[in-house]
Amino acid sequence: MLIMNKIRVAVIGVGHLGSIHAKIYKEIENCSLVAVCDTDKNHLNQVSSTLNIPGYANYEELFDKVDAVSVAVPTKLHYKIANDFLKHNIHALVEKPFTPNLEEADALIKLAQENKLILQVGHIERFNSAFAATQKIIKNPKFIECHRLSPFPNRSLDVGAVLDIMIHDIDIILGLVNSEIKQIESVGINVLTKFEDIANSRITFKNGCVANLTASRISDEIMRKIRIFQENTYISLDYKDAKAVVYKKGTFTITKQDLPIEKEQPLQKELESFIDCVRNHKEPLVSGPVAREALRVALEIQNQIWHK
Repeated sequence: MLIMNKIRVAVIGVGHLGSIHAKIYKEIENCSLVAVCDTDKNHLNQVSSTLNIPGYANYEELFDKVDAVSVAVPTKLHYKIANDFLKHNIHALVEKPFTPNLEEADALIKLAQENKLILQVGHIERFNSAFAATQKIIKNPKFIECHRLSPFPNRSLDVGAVLDIMIHDIDIILGLVNSEIKQIESVGINVLTKFEDIANSRITFKNGCVANLTASRISDEIMRKIRIFQENTYISLDYKDAKAVVYKKGTFTITKQDLPIEKEQPLQKELESFIDCVRNHKEPLVSGPVAREALRVALEIQNQIWHK
């Protein structure tokens, strides 16, 4: 018997990331994980038995059983699955990248708005405690530098490095810089896949701010750092280790301050926020329109790489 005062949620796609979604939902208050779904029987059976949750191969069987879903399937399937759930008045959190193109993103946004449903997109760095600790300090950035490097993932290979990993930093930068984009210049190459595996983009904003982004999924090390330069202040963030350091210009010296950070699990915060938005009809931190803008810029960068 379902607990009616809890949000009934299911996870669609229980590969690497989806299985983590399921484990977290199992622990969130005000939420009841009622099902997991995957066409891969091995993934499905493993997660279903581990969590003692019913497993389904066909997501259409869940339309009358859930209030909300996490969609953690390959990007090319995001639109179809999210669209089907939204049409049945079910709230959706769609993992990033939102969709492969803007047309599908626009259609999902319109449907969610028409049905007054929560549509959230999984840009996890918005919930990183190091980033949250610097929000009151970051004002009018002049130069931003991002490095997001990782070893070859052997997953999420249906998209290139721009839509897979750089899009995190694109989303963050668009949230930090209060200005329209003036120019984008990008380069990238494929090494191990048919998509770009390493990419660099320089984004110039109309207010003069410049952002330089590098993303690689063929690195020997893991690095997720962003450096923000503004008047008299330099802020260094390490997403991976959840650290933030602020350097400020004094009269004759430069002071260094390590910001106090309560380390938390960003994905847990993201999913808790989603459930809170569903329960209390709140606007998500990363709504459909916000994610669409990050996708628009990412697609422009990708287009420049492959059509020069």
